[in-house]
Amino acid sequence: MNKSLEILKSIYKPYRYTLKGKATLLETTSGDFIIKPKKKDISELYNYLLSRGFDNFPKLIDASRADVNVFEYIESIRMPKEQMCDDIIDLIASLHNKTSYFKEVSEDTYKAIYEDIKSNISYMKNYYDTMFEIGFTAVYPSPSNYQFLRNFSKLNAALDFCSKELDNWYDLIKGETKTRVAVVHNNLSLEHYLKSNKEVLISWDDYMIDTPIIDLVKLYKNTYLTVNFSEVLERYLYKFPLLEYEKKLLFILITLPPEFKKCDSELLQCRENSRVIDYVFKTEDLIRPYYSDNSEENS
Repeated sequence: MNKSLEILKSIYKPYRYTLKGKATLLETTSGDFIIKPKKKDISELYNYLLSRGFDNFPKLIDASRADVNVFEYIESIRMPKEQMCDDIIDLIASLHNKTSYFKEVSEDTYKAIYEDIKSNISYMKNYYDTMFEIGFTAVYPSPSNYQFLRNFSKLNAALDFCSKELDNWYDLIKGETKTRVAVVHNNLSLEHYLKSNKEVLISWDDYMIDTPIIDLVKLYKNTYLTVNFSEVLERYLYKFPLLEYEKKLLFILITLPPEFKKCDSELLQCRENSRVIDYVFKTEDLIRPYYSDNSEENS
């Protein structure tokens, strides 16, 4: 990238350049530009999205180089996180609506997904069981161990729910020969939404053609601590209703609790434990209404 960056500097003649993570902002008398390392052929994606009537991405100025892309720079206005998340979900619902189609798949496709998630559930059960044994056998449990022990049953309940729902999902889907796919941004976060004279999503390098629920899972895991996601999810489902097997898989994937990161101090470990435990409680609150409705209908 360094060689291409020097060439681009000589072409655009910036009066200032600024590093922004892996990207570089060039400020010039003819406009501002962002230079980013190239991972995929974004121009091919952009052309496809334009053909589907979706243009909410930054203008690609130069895609001719092998290692970098040059984009227009967009100075975003500041806005509340909740409002930003609503705007993001509107864009994603539009993206999925305009690019979704049904793709033929073999039975092995669903079996592979089932076995992969089942393996993850089994791994997490063993992981939490081991943590429980370590904490339970300690003569004087540390605050972080005590914190974990108090919430062990809640973590186990989340895994039991995932395992049961996964079996239900597989029974529902195993006879299907098609699945719905769409262009998936696959890197959704509040930082990747910009709004000036128009709304855009940036950082499309990880895009794929896959199940739309991937974007919901990514956005939820990036915002659950700061945004009330129940309204965001309702907004999405109104604009792009999920099929029953998609909704079930979504709830399984977001309910799977994360691992606890190992921290260097007891204080940081307690904070990390709180992060995971908060995730489990918030996720339970998020999906409970969808299962309560089912219970009322069946009673």
